[in-house]
Amino acid sequence: MDLATPAAPVGEELAALHRDHRLATDYPRLSALLAEATDEERERTGRHLGLLGPDEVRRAHPGLPTLRTAVTGDGTLSPLLPALAAEAARHGLLLPVTPSPYNTWVPDLSDPGSDLYAARPGLVLCVLSAAVVTAELPSPWHVDDIRRVLEDKTALIESLADRFAETGDGTLVLNTLLLPRELTAQLLDHRSRARLGIAWREANLRLLRLAESHPRLVVLDLDPLAAETPAHDARLSAYAKVHLSPGILARYAREAGHLARRLLGHTKKALVLDLDGTLWGGILGDDGPEGIEVGDGARGEAFTAFQRVARQIGSQGVLLSVVSKNDLEPVRRVLRDHPGMTLREDDFVRVTANWQPKHLNLRALADDLGIGADSLVFADDSPYECGLVRREIPGAAVVRLDDEPADHVNRLLADNWFDSAELTTEDRARPAHYRGDLARKDFRHGFESLEGYLRELGVTVRLAPAAPEDISRLSQITLRTNQFNLTTVRLGRADIETLLGRPDTLVLTIRSADRFGDNGTVGAVIATRHGTALVIDNFLLSCRVFARGIEQAVIAAVLRHAERSGLTEVFGIHRPTAKNGKTAGFYPHHGFAPAAADALPAGPAAPVPPDPDDRAVHRHDLRTVPPVPDHIRLDATFEGPTP
Repeated sequence: MDLATPAAPVGEELAALHRDHRLATDYPRLSALLAEATDEERERTGRHLGLLGPDEVRRAHPGLPTLRTAVTGDGTLSPLLPALAAEAARHGLLLPVTPSPYNTWVPDLSDPGSDLYAARPGLVLCVLSAAVVTAELPSPWHVDDIRRVLEDKTALIESLADRFAETGDGTLVLNTLLLPRELTAQLLDHRSRARLGIAWREANLRLLRLAESHPRLVVLDLDPLAAETPAHDARLSAYAKVHLSPGILARYAREAGHLARRLLGHTKKALVLDLDGTLWGGILGDDGPEGIEVGDGARGEAFTAFQRVARQIGSQGVLLSVVSKNDLEPVRRVLRDHPGMTLREDDFVRVTANWQPKHLNLRALADDLGIGADSLVFADDSPYECGLVRREIPGAAVVRLDDEPADHVNRLLADNWFDSAELTTEDRARPAHYRGDLARKDFRHGFESLEGYLRELGVTVRLAPAAPEDISRLSQITLRTNQFNLTTVRLGRADIETLLGRPDTLVLTIRSADRFGDNGTVGAVIATRHGTALVIDNFLLSCRVFARGIEQAVIAAVLRHAERSGLTEVFGIHRPTAKNGKTAGFYPHHGFAPAAADALPAGPAAPVPPDPDDRAVHRHDLRTVPPVPDHIRLDATFEGPTP
């Protein structure tokens, strides 16, 4: 379709896909359509997808990322299911949902033999409302009665979280309890209302703190969602036991969709911003630096507020970039010198200003940064540019702004595109690392050969056993790395802790540095000893450091260590995915030969993919170990509980 030709309204396109029985075959189209759909259109499409079922979609698209999901909680949660289906489609995922019977959340989570645990879901949504408290109040009641029930329920939820940590395999999602106004309004004195508010918030604080001691637990705070959406529908609550409104459940589903996307490794890494109408008002080429709106006046202050939010996001490891249709030098002068600007040139890893189509600039930016184009979030006030990027880069997220700068912040923050389980020191240093990577690319242009460039780059690699302080970063690497990830097994903090505690398992961190600075922790190797064999369960390396010989140095060090430890063979596992195709020849290139799956030695191993049948197994007999590339200075130690 030519963008000059008006498209059919989104609702009509979605209705046509349903009417023509093409929801399954055209499932990838839903991502762009649902991003522009109204709440009503999303809900309707979710209901259609629920009737269709995930199996039909999976048959049409067998490679879709899939996360088995269980839904339990108090009250009736049926409105949540179509919302989850729509959010999954919006992210290009499948979330096959196993709903529990009405109000069975306690036996579901407390009994290891329950159907919920038997389904082995990767994501468990336990949705709770204030009814878990109000249903147990006497008549009449006092604040102390509420405090007692809250204490009992909070203790129960804590015990269920402990049981899930012991028994469950996936991530458990709990939520804070919304305080209903009709509860506080039944108290006639303000002092009692204050005491009730204190008791209720203390209970929610206990729930929020659960995530600090349970790495595979997420607690959603419903208060911010309820501030934007009515949380209660009296008739639905009374007659259908739907204690949380469909609107708040749709917002909950939106949060759950982003969580599922993160758990499946589909993280966003860069925020790419337009300039005219986005970071400032007016058109730089027409109005000049003195004529743009930023800093002063009501609209200028609104643009400044948006810049402050973008800078806040960038301070936490998101890569900020500019892609604008402008001349570069005037843009640079504004970023350097304009007194109203909050964002400066140094806040961006790359500033691109030219007259090329923006989707081409976005692809070039992704290539320069060494990330996938589907890792980008693009914010622009032009409907044309947004539509073009949606069409040409379907995996990128597009934030459609408009001519009202006061709405820019809410539009940018409406989706949790950059959520992570835990912010690490590496996250905060990421923009500096990427600026260094771009400097390396510029440095490369001065050399006629790759070999000469690598010799002058001065790459050092440090390979060492992981320490407890590395756990968060290692988990993050398994969740975020897709291209050089030989099995794409996603590991949480608890999984890493378990591996570190195994005496026959080797968990190695890979750090690198060069003349441009320290790259930080850029990869990991997980291997397990079985008798006289070593099995490399996974090998991961950040796309930032490709093509520098680091992976060759690491595999050479691991093989040499196995040989010196008296082992006779090393196995490597590769599981192909849509994004790690470049690793298919890694093991054969380094002297491994194909082996049958049953050649793998039996015994405890690191976590394996959900479907191990698509694994390729390779074996190295250790007769000829490849050398470390001569341009790399390697420091490898294998101390601690190693093979």
